[in-house]
Amino acid sequence: MTELPAESSTGSGTRRRFIAVALCGILVVLAGIYGIGRWRGNPGDAACRGAVETARRIAPLVHGEVAALALAQAPFRVPDLAFKDADGRERTLADWRGRTVLLNLWATWCVPCRREMPALDSLQSELGGPQFSVVAINIDTRDPEKPIAFLKNIGIHHLAYYTDSDAKVFQDLKLAGKAFGMPTTLLVDGAGCEIGNMAGPAEWASDDGVRLVTAALHSPDGQNTKTAQ
Repeated sequence: MTELPAESSTGSGTRRRFIAVALCGILVVLAGIYGIGRWRGNPGDAACRGAVETARRIAPLVHGEVAALALAQAPFRVPDLAFKDADGRERTLADWRGRTVLLNLWATWCVPCRREMPALDSLQSELGGPQFSVVAINIDTRDPEKPIAFLKNIGIHHLAYYTDSDAKVFQDLKLAGKAFGMPTTLLVDGAGCEIGNMAGPAEWASDDGVRLVTAALHSPDGQNTKTAQ
């Protein structure tokens, strides 16, 4: 009887390495699934479901001058962005908890941003109050007096001045996949959750813009009751 040849040590080692790689791949997949499950179950995400519902409810109003608004499809808590007010005091987005915010990042070197500022100022004038604020953050990184002079020259009276000379607010939103260019605008509910975001300018004080924002104020989560300090 002829015996089968014994498996070579080289072939055995190759097979063991193949099995080890395959097992590692399976573990990575399982870890990914487990991680995704934990992310979906995050309490912060659950708290943002109301914002997604608000986005669905106002979807018929996303047209005309605000047609470029991308509505939230999944719960997303906006990072607690840090910046400064006109007096140099530290502020964060959490200071506006309880009210809907139209968060806008702008710079004087951004031509569309410059053109958009009067509309944002008018929107703040018309709807600004305990339930709503336009929070426009300047991210110029050089001459700190330039944006202030610009706003004064074009007659901006209703917007409070906020600044981040390091432009970290833009980087934070970019890392979160919510900033792709300038201007960047997010509609945020009273719980700090995204209702929608827009890359590029809009006529926010138009009838389309006012109707959209007004509808967003009446969110089913009841968050828009606290006045920011």
